[in-house]
Amino acid sequence: MTLQTPCGIDFGTSNSTASILDRDGSARLLPLEGDSVVLPSTIFFPFEERHVRFGRAAVGAYVEGIEGRLMRALKSVLGSSTMAEKTTIRAQRWTFSEIIGLYLGQVKHRAEQAAERPLDTVVLGRPVRFVDDNEAADRRAEGELEAIARAAGFASVAFQFEPIAAALDYERSVSREELAMIVDLGGGTSDFAIVRVSPERRSSTDRRDDILASAGIHIGGTDFDRLLSLRKLMPAFGYGTLARDRRRDLPNWAYFELATWHRINFLYAPQVDTRLRELRQDADRPELVERLIAVIAERQGHALASAVEEAKIMLSAEDLHRLHFPMRDEDLDIDVAREDLIAAIEQSVGGIEGALGGCLTQAGVPAKAISSVFLTGGSASVPFVRERLTRLFPQAEVVQGDVFGSVGAGLALDAARKYGPA
Repeated sequence: MTLQTPCGIDFGTSNSTASILDRDGSARLLPLEGDSVVLPSTIFFPFEERHVRFGRAAVGAYVEGIEGRLMRALKSVLGSSTMAEKTTIRAQRWTFSEIIGLYLGQVKHRAEQAAERPLDTVVLGRPVRFVDDNEAADRRAEGELEAIARAAGFASVAFQFEPIAAALDYERSVSREELAMIVDLGGGTSDFAIVRVSPERRSSTDRRDDILASAGIHIGGTDFDRLLSLRKLMPAFGYGTLARDRRRDLPNWAYFELATWHRINFLYAPQVDTRLRELRQDADRPELVERLIAVIAERQGHALASAVEEAKIMLSAEDLHRLHFPMRDEDLDIDVAREDLIAAIEQSVGGIEGALGGCLTQAGVPAKAISSVFLTGGSASVPFVRERLTRLFPQAEVVQGDVFGSVGAGLALDAARKYGPA
């Protein structure tokens, strides 16, 4: 009889992990790309070959200048109208379900190779809210992801809120009962849960009474990238300048597409070229729009977004970063200060802060009742974000979890609870 093992998969906006529970009861993250347990949620379709690349290999091929289509932040389209659209890749029309399925199937394949056994039973992590303030779209997003997972080969599919999974991971390290605020700051969403954890509760299979509240908002690291790009980089391409009549602003549709990871590819459609040339004709400063046209014509949109993301990451440790972006006729060098990042994302961080307060209200507990704040997710590395959120709990111990692995580890624990050990 073939040994079947339940697994957990954290399919993230920026990165993904897969995990299983070992026989000793410990969660193990599986290597998905070389020795790394983290696989960037990125696909690259080369135009001159059939071999699709994933993760760092996808990014590497794009950076090397291989002709092809890079796709990233695909989780962001779940539940949205974009899921109904098709995109042309190598003369073939693809649905976004098919593209996400290609990636999820690759995660499954690599996880099975690492585990050395079939993995047909999965608990998938999901944000508390795929879509804000739209219950029907949120249900649709989960249904879409379930259908994609089944098409990728999973016979049994269950879901767990990502902050609950992170709480299960955190609970393995506690030595006393705590009321923990779990803060999961991901690439596409920010999610929270207030959970009662303790060494004694770890063995319980029914934890419903220990979960006091869960909440989330569709704001994350890719939103910070977009906002920083619009504030500091897009003006060099004409964003915020006047139209030729000097009585109105230049239309901004192309800049919002170029600053949004999962929308960049739509700028490469043939019909967009005509619209861009009309935009240049309408511009008071057409030379700036010419830069925009050049970036899109050379399919450098994702390279531009990557430069902004790098600036955001570097500003976690530096006060000032020089963003360098080579172009055909000139190089752009733009100084980005930490204060620029703060100004760009402050309003969005306020939205995250409000959702965090809403979680407290839902639980019916004051902030002073929280004994620990457990942080996970890539955006927890942004100092301004971390400081703004943790200051709400001055009496709590702040615990930094595995930025990319806590949710995945917790999903393996939850998979064993739901389906039983291997």
